[in-house]
Amino acid sequence: MRRIQSLLVANRSEIAIRVMRGAAELGIRTVAIYANEDRFALHRFKADESYLVGEGRKPLQAYLDIDDIIRIARQARVDAIHPGYGFLSENADFARACAAAGIRFIGPTPEVMTTLGNKVAARNAAVAAGVPVMPATGPLPRTVVPADAGDEARAAAMAAAVAAARRAAAEVGYPLMLKASWGGGGRGMRVIESEADLAAQLPVARREALAAFGNDEVYLEKLVRRARHVEVQLLGDTHGNLVHLFERDCSVQRRNQKVVARAPAPYLDAAGRQALCDAALALGRAVNYTHAGTVEFLMDADTGKFYFIEVNPRIQVEHTVPEQVTGIDIVKAQLRITAGARIGAPGGPVPAQSAIR
Repeated sequence: MRRIQSLLVANRSEIAIRVMRGAAELGIRTVAIYANEDRFALHRFKADESYLVGEGRKPLQAYLDIDDIIRIARQARVDAIHPGYGFLSENADFARACAAAGIRFIGPTPEVMTTLGNKVAARNAAVAAGVPVMPATGPLPRTVVPADAGDEARAAAMAAAVAAARRAAAEVGYPLMLKASWGGGGRGMRVIESEADLAAQLPVARREALAAFGNDEVYLEKLVRRARHVEVQLLGDTHGNLVHLFERDCSVQRRNQKVVARAPAPYLDAAGRQALCDAALALGRAVNYTHAGTVEFLMDADTGKFYFIEVNPRIQVEHTVPEQVTGIDIVKAQLRITAGARIGAPGGPVPAQSAIR
């Protein structure tokens, strides 16, 4: 066991305060970072120490400044960094920078984050693990033209890309969902009912994906008209033990953003719950998943069949739902796992809080 003595939280607001509370209850010193606009924010004053990050930069850029965060972590002599959710929480380069600085990153390995951060790669991992996936295309061809190309050349390249996308769509069949390969949160997503929709929405989705995630790669996935969104909370240690903390239903959404999370999912019987959680564990084991993560599925309300859609390799906003169901403090579990703790009941029933020792 390498106990964490000091923790930097590379985030702000509610999740920063949440992580600091868990750390304080374990006797861990906490360090906050804050952008200039957040100099009076509550999370700054909940920590034992606080440091200005990204001086002179807007908040979004400040909290994404990996070099400055690592500089502060070294200055504050912290043992570990918790990324919270959002910002750098799924950034494999940040995890690598922590490792290079001799600081423990609280989350899965950079290799796992890279695999699961791309939805197409994550789908491939699910297929290899025997987990059901929605019929889908691979990444759609990009529009590639020289920088000095004229309007006619650009139009021809776009027409070729749309034609290739239509061929791929025909193999899966309409209706479809056009999705960004990187990131989530509903950005870069469009419902595609026809070839005309595809031609109109493809460039829009690419631009949105590029602006949100820095990558315009998109793909097409079969659309389920009456879909339920259900996800399974995983928790894995660094000794090969992995458990699920049951499922939560997140079907109530607005603009592809979750509004309500509830557990247990009211439409699942014991057999359905077992199958769903077993599928999540199979994928987690296939990629050697560690720490907290969520495996997301769509369930067809008409057939009862479920399909893997993505993994969020981090703690989520709705982590409090499985905490209330199981009595397990997920933040404390993450901190204990980082220190080398073992989960007491691998792959079986949900462990008691005392099992994460």
